Amino acid sequence: MVLTDTHTHLYYEADALKRADLMRRCFDQGVDRLFLPNVDLASVSQVFSLVQDYPDNCFAMLGLHPCHVTPNWEAELYMISAIKFEHPIYAIGEIGIDLYWDKTTLAIQQQAFKKQIQWAKSLNLPIVIHCRDAFDEVYAILQQESDEKLRGIFHCFTGTLEQAQKVIDLGFYLGIGGVVTYKNSGLDKIVQQIDVKHIVLETDSPYLTPVPYRGKPNESSYLSYIAQKLADLYEVDMEHIATVTTANSKQIFGV
Repeated sequence: MVLTDTHTHLYYEADALKRADLMRRCFDQGVDRLFLPNVDLASVSQVFSLVQDYPDNCFAMLGLHPCHVTPNWEAELYMISAIKFEHPIYAIGEIGIDLYWDKTTLAIQQQAFKKQIQWAKSLNLPIVIHCRDAFDEVYAILQQESDEKLRGIFHCFTGTLEQAQKVIDLGFYLGIGGVVTYKNSGLDKIVQQIDVKHIVLETDSPYLTPVPYRGKPNESSYLSYIAQKLADLYEVDMEHIATVTTANSKQIFGV
């Protein structure tokens, strides 16, 4: 059984021994594939450090997180895109719009989002979308940019069934993480109405820790709890969930 964490910031752990323990626990749980999004220029080196240590298991994504979009965003994005890396990148992400923390930056977030979508298309890469309190704003841009090259993952999906269908209709997969294990989230009822062929798994480690570890730092090894929750919801075994969601991740990332 191979599980794929399509979105983890495991590289935030700077201590080499602790990081090795995190990876060992991943392998113990069958989490053999980890996709790593940076968030800004400073985190690029952290991503590639982990990829260099585990080139068969860790895969890089690059972008500028909407919470890091400042008036100087164009210069920072240029520096990110100009980096010459020894290892390939497999998506542009995480990118998008976040209106939870700061609504005043909406205009430049929209500009940065569009620019990075165009970057992804030029490289024929998928995008990984961060969307918080901004579904309508994100969806409007996706509609504008929709073509045969636009594809990817709607990271940390927690929306309605109608929103899920809109995302799927645009050719995107839904990234399902720890929230699906929360008792009152309602996401479990939404997921049950969506075919697993449209879903990939993620932890967003160290955030959004699933039950039974909610309230503690998340880690990619906990993906097994998310997979088991989906197995329970679909009334199948966890190996089936692992097989389908890993195949979906290969379809998106090409690896």
